[in-house]
Amino acid sequence: MAFTNEQLERYSRHIILSEVGVKGQKKLLNAKVLIIGAGGLGAPAALYLAAAGVGVVGIADADVVDLSNLQRQVIHTTPDVGKAKVQSARETMEAINPDIEVRAHRTFVSADNIMELIADYDFILDGTDNFPARFLINDACVLAGKPFSHAGIIRFKGQLMTYVPGRGPCYRCVFREPPPPDAVPTCRQAGVIGAMGGVIGSLQAMEAVKFLIGRGDLLTGALLTYDALRMDFRKIKLPHRDSCAVCGAHPTILKPFDYEQAGCEVKS
Repeated sequence: MAFTNEQLERYSRHIILSEVGVKGQKKLLNAKVLIIGAGGLGAPAALYLAAAGVGVVGIADADVVDLSNLQRQVIHTTPDVGKAKVQSARETMEAINPDIEVRAHRTFVSADNIMELIADYDFILDGTDNFPARFLINDACVLAGKPFSHAGIIRFKGQLMTYVPGRGPCYRCVFREPPPPDAVPTCRQAGVIGAMGGVIGSLQAMEAVKFLIGRGDLLTGALLTYDALRMDFRKIKLPHRDSCAVCGAHPTILKPFDYEQAGCEVKS
């Protein structure tokens, strides 16, 4: 694969990095990343993955753009209100970089379709905002042997971790089960500062890029937390639970399933 003159110019700031170079940029162009959720986290992640030249970026979301989304979901604009989020996201990403293929999956991700949905991708980004989706994505990725980045934001706080098969604990190792219904406020109830999505979503994109080019240290075995009011980042070491129901020595979860209740959470 030879770069065109336009590609050499577009990706020049990557190519001059010794950690990326021509070889790394080719890896990005040949890679496929799926973002589940085109909201506060998925929006900035999608923008940076498109700009980076990830060859195929999938966006899965069943929702439409609402006016209240625009405070943080920077991939959408005011004229996009009422439009399917995956369509809005695709149009913006293709405008940034016509070099890539954007696959719009306008669907509600569930146990019935997630294994088929993730099958063709190299890395998954969990940009959802509720517990059922997070556990579903974790279980499906573990079962399918897919690496993924989990993130969560609420108020002025965010968190991030990365799972790579065989290299650290999964989400369920840390958060064993969803909390009881109504135990944790949703983002709609509690609020979230808009720029928090940019901070944590961009870090998710960085984790994906590092994994794809095979350079740097990933957040495997660690949870990165961020308190914006205190401007405090903390890295918490996470243990792998051999008794984990999905990635442990004797798993009891052998296929994805759906939980009923929803909410947003960030570990304090």
